[in-house]
Amino acid sequence: MTCRDRYGLTLSTGRDAAAAYSRGLDGLLSLRAGSADALATSIVLDPTFALGHADLALLGYDLCVEVDVVGRMRDAERWAHLGTEREQSHVAAVLAHLRGDSSLVVDHLDRYPVDALLLSAAIPTIAFAGVTEVFEQAWSIVERAAPSYGDDWWYAGLLAFVRQEQGRYDEAYELACRSLAEQPDAGHSAHARAHVHYETGDHAGGLAWMDGWVAGAGAGAESLSHFSWHAALHELSLGDLDAVRRRYDAQLRPELASGCRALVDSASLLVRWALTPAAAQVPGLEQVAHAVGRDVLVHPSTPFLGMHAAAALLALGDGEGLASLATWAGAHGHATHREVVAPLARALQLLDAGQDDAAATALASLATSVGRVGGSQAQRELVEEIRVAALLRAGRYVEARDLLDHRLDRRRSPRDEAWRRRCRADVLTPG
Repeated sequence: MTCRDRYGLTLSTGRDAAAAYSRGLDGLLSLRAGSADALATSIVLDPTFALGHADLALLGYDLCVEVDVVGRMRDAERWAHLGTEREQSHVAAVLAHLRGDSSLVVDHLDRYPVDALLLSAAIPTIAFAGVTEVFEQAWSIVERAAPSYGDDWWYAGLLAFVRQEQGRYDEAYELACRSLAEQPDAGHSAHARAHVHYETGDHAGGLAWMDGWVAGAGAGAESLSHFSWHAALHELSLGDLDAVRRRYDAQLRPELASGCRALVDSASLLVRWALTPAAAQVPGLEQVAHAVGRDVLVHPSTPFLGMHAAAALLALGDGEGLASLATWAGAHGHATHREVVAPLARALQLLDAGQDDAAATALASLATSVGRVGGSQAQRELVEEIRVAALLRAGRYVEARDLLDHRLDRRRSPRDEAWRRRCRADVLTPG
């Protein structure tokens, strides 16, 4: 009997290994805990199952899951010939992506749009950094797959994320809610809804909904720290710094995060919290640095992690680390490391050295290219907020005000309003 995944694609392995792989795939699509363990079980049960090896390597690369990425790539390549044409194409696309060429992933999805794991990996969302650097290309990949999925709940959640990135918030909300009505623990859908609340300035409503989902249907989610980050972002936007502190202590300390989440969620929140007007006694990033490890900070596997690493090194006051990151990224084979991460690290070096005016200018030059690192607009705002701080430190209050006005045009934020009042006060204060 042929083994198949949830979308009917053949799995060239035995029944038990196929069942384990399917559990891992289902877990990834729902963002349930244990998905990587299930994929690992599939290759324990069948060491010749190339798909399991390739996808574990992908999780190690993108999500910092503790996996021997090189070993899994080697075994995926060794056993790929035992799979179907689709499986061979899947393995080849993953291996090429991990070696810096993501075009095979896009080509594969043109032929096999219901290869849901690779469709998920192709789009910068909560789980993966994505394989494209042009927003419209990522959106097109998802939209072309629509006929293959119909009204599938997982696809609806993925499309909801695309719609909110496009600013089509009503459509995104409807898609996310429809998906969650069918599959209440659908993590991608919950994530898309979280972004709709944030991007529309519905901080109180978004916070109440997120806390309820995490305590209820989403309690088994793999990436709970990221949902906690979303809740904390609402609290930060509202200026409720006591609530931010309580949430950090209870849900976002680095020992509570898994893999790269300590960097992407815990560290980024600490940086943004420290930049907030009236912030005091913000915890340092030393524990985050210990949890993540020096190598991830100065040799991040993806440009998305590189952006977060640069911000963390700045907050640590680690000018030497920023120099190391800039040198390493500047010599990297991936263009986005060279053209975005390296100059970002150099700009933050300037800020660390007290050269605020030069840092602000350097950060302004990156404003249109930061999107290439992937992730969401809400995450990339980390760089924008550091730029606001640099402008204020440089005394360039009018530019800081204009940047904050642009942010406030997008959504209400008492935090940004407080920041803007500071610009006005600084402009009016003599000397």
